[in-house]
Amino acid sequence: MLSLGSIAFAAPWLLAGLAALPVLWWLLRVTPPAPKRIRFPALRLMLGMAPPEETPAKTPLWLILLRMVLITVVILALAQPLLNPRTPIAATGPVVFAVDDGWGAARHWDDMRAALDRLIDQAAREDREIVLVGTADPPGGRAASELSLLRPADARAAAANLQPLPWPDDRTQALARLQRLGLSHAAEIVWLSDGLDGGDAAAFAAGLVRLGPVTVMGADGNALPRLLAPADADDQDLTATVERADPSLPETLTLRALGEDGRLLARRVVTVPAGQGSIVAHIPMPTELRNRVASIAIENEASAGAALLLDERWKRRPVGIVAHRDAAQPLLSGAYYLDKALSPFSEVRTGDVATLIKGGIAVLALPDGAALSDGDRQAISGWLDKGGTVVRFAGPHLAAKPDDALLPVRLRSGDRTLGGALSWEKPAKLAPFAADSPFAGLTIPDDVTVSRQVLAEPTVDLAQKTWARLADGTPLVTAAKHGKGWLVLVHTTADPEWSNLAMSGLMVEMLRRVVAVSQGISGTSDKPLPPVETLDGFGRLHAAPATAATISAGAAAKTVAGPRYPPGFYGTADVRVALNLAPAVTHFAPLPALPAGVRRENFTRSTEVDFRPPLLAIALLLMLADFIIGLALRGLLPRIKWRAGAAAGAIAFGAVLMSAPIAHAAGNDAAAIAGASQFHLAYVRTGVPDVDAESKAGLVGLAHVLNERTAVEAAAPMSVDPETDDLVFFPLLYWPVVDGERALSPQAVARVQHYLNTGGIILFDTRDQEQPNDFSAAAAQARLKRLAAGLTIPPLVPLPPDHVLTRSFYLLENFPGRWNGGELWVEPTADAVNDGVSSVIVGGNEWAGAWATDANGVPLYAVVPGGEPQREIAYRFGVNLVMYALTGNYKSDQVHVPAILERLGQ
Repeated sequence: MLSLGSIAFAAPWLLAGLAALPVLWWLLRVTPPAPKRIRFPALRLMLGMAPPEETPAKTPLWLILLRMVLITVVILALAQPLLNPRTPIAATGPVVFAVDDGWGAARHWDDMRAALDRLIDQAAREDREIVLVGTADPPGGRAASELSLLRPADARAAAANLQPLPWPDDRTQALARLQRLGLSHAAEIVWLSDGLDGGDAAAFAAGLVRLGPVTVMGADGNALPRLLAPADADDQDLTATVERADPSLPETLTLRALGEDGRLLARRVVTVPAGQGSIVAHIPMPTELRNRVASIAIENEASAGAALLLDERWKRRPVGIVAHRDAAQPLLSGAYYLDKALSPFSEVRTGDVATLIKGGIAVLALPDGAALSDGDRQAISGWLDKGGTVVRFAGPHLAAKPDDALLPVRLRSGDRTLGGALSWEKPAKLAPFAADSPFAGLTIPDDVTVSRQVLAEPTVDLAQKTWARLADGTPLVTAAKHGKGWLVLVHTTADPEWSNLAMSGLMVEMLRRVVAVSQGISGTSDKPLPPVETLDGFGRLHAAPATAATISAGAAAKTVAGPRYPPGFYGTADVRVALNLAPAVTHFAPLPALPAGVRRENFTRSTEVDFRPPLLAIALLLMLADFIIGLALRGLLPRIKWRAGAAAGAIAFGAVLMSAPIAHAAGNDAAAIAGASQFHLAYVRTGVPDVDAESKAGLVGLAHVLNERTAVEAAAPMSVDPETDDLVFFPLLYWPVVDGERALSPQAVARVQHYLNTGGIILFDTRDQEQPNDFSAAAAQARLKRLAAGLTIPPLVPLPPDHVLTRSFYLLENFPGRWNGGELWVEPTADAVNDGVSSVIVGGNEWAGAWATDANGVPLYAVVPGGEPQREIAYRFGVNLVMYALTGNYKSDQVHVPAILERLGQ
């Protein structure tokens, strides 16, 4: 490739043809003379017909110049000129493209893929072979296939199959594959990096340098991927740890708490100061709402690292304590100590048995002395059969009546005293917990002792029912299944009367494990956990692929996400264990200093312009002009005189010179022609990919409904940018308002104002109805002022009940979208300049989310709280809106029909 400043030629050897221009000049000077018209009389056949001497005529200078320009244009086109090309590959040999396709690449995947496509195109122009290597291990833990040299067409097909994978890169493995290929030297190596260092970046770069010149493309700073890691599951608030690879700059981001159906349950803005690599974000939520959260995600970042899956361990299960209401010393009662031990990780409620069970508790704690009537016992037994968990504590009352039916084991009469005046034994310590116990792995403090307990009668199955023992082997905690639930007995008191266990941190951890058992999760699962749903590289949950392996029994706590175990939910549809990506990311930092000579670039789209298409078009027009002029000069066009022919040639030449800007203008008008030729719904591009995708999908769904139910024939929706696009072709614009959207420029303000003044209607959707604060007129006007300062928008009013929008097609009383509630605000019809039609409509129900469908017509988002009936009303509102935009106040005029007919005498 030959480079001349900002212009380069991919086939520079063809420029040698320009040296032949002088010879062509000499040849083009000669043209055959025009044929002479001679009448052929019938009588005098040969008389007076002396043939004149034929001499070649000289070609006019302007025609020679025209043909020289034609030949020059053809040579330049064949030399493949490029404006602002990427620095050309200088060395010989194949080119290597190393692509980070782990989880970190998802944030900039579109930019990375576009850059890879441009690089493959450049290699194709250079006619070089390509080596394409991904740095992430393939799914299932299988060995990656060996690399080979690819043709550009094959490399392009292989690149189309690349997708980010939901686990970290393994660049060491990728470098080993390159080395096994046996390349002695490469023309160039381009590493399309995710910008992260997993601990192997420096060694990977050094290995690439040994193969050839290296260029690294990637993002940096706040553009690097973020990582969500689990925080304290027992915190009063829902928490998550936000980790950043580069803490040098401050950053503000938004966390979204999502339900299993994708519904947004809470949003929290988090600011990370400069110099701080991580921060624990707190999302305060009521317990009932928190228990419905299935995941936390970073807004506007789609990657497996930006999604944190939550299982039962993050839910605050309500625990009921049956307490003595008339206790003389409540601060010394067992209920008080249970409350303090359970509060860090559960919602604690106190009351009677009936009230607690009716309130939907997960665990019922019964300290010694809790009075139980026959009705209470029947209610507890039925609740246990349905899956509840009861934790009973021993004490003097139970020791006096050991024949209680609500016990996992039979008890001996009386109690056993250790360390008393009549005892030969000292207070006993706890024995280490067995491996199959829910308490396995807990550390037992040396100072925890038991001085009194109730004893279990020896039975054949006593060992299987024992979860904890004293050092002498006597049971301390026993449990047995009761229907679908668990009945657990602690053989000592819940207060310090019989043991100091109640005042230790061990009691807290033991109760935490008991509550976990009630949720279907214990410290060590005795069953394998098959994959249920797994994340892809973009952080989206899908049905588990066949390559995902089953987690072995008891190995859930030690399993790390990777190719065999992708992040996701494992277990069953009812009881799921979350496996998140964060524990697998052991090193999270930006790329280190790279070896000398390595060039750094970003993924910014190149301004490279290929001149071949316009040059070939100009050459074609010049050839056509030369053909017409040649016919005229040879007399084959009798009505075209010499001067007319010259003028035609000059006009054609001028038209050719103007063809490039005309073609460019035609390209700009393509969108206008498409908008004018058919009816299109249109939405305003916000620059936020998720919001723009939702808007497009929403208008696709609404257009389908319009085509099925009405006479409207809506084509595919179009996106517009008020800064550059003409809006007059669209009767209705859907404008989603996003946080931080920049104000319009004066030119855009004038364009939007002209659109409103000439009959256009804009639906501004603030998309904030899911937030706690109600939408109000003041809030709407504040958002609109920030978005479009300078627009003349009158004060808005709530939609009147008799507004035409309520009956333009369907009769409607409310206007839900993905969310329901709030007001719909419109421009007063009295102030409207377009025949009483409201040009501005404002609401916050996220209508595009309710309308949105995929390619198969399946809704993409859940609607809350009304489900599918609410979605139907949302569609009807969309139909009314389009009809209102197309017919204006037509429906309003119909109310005068009776009076008009009466005046006409009909």
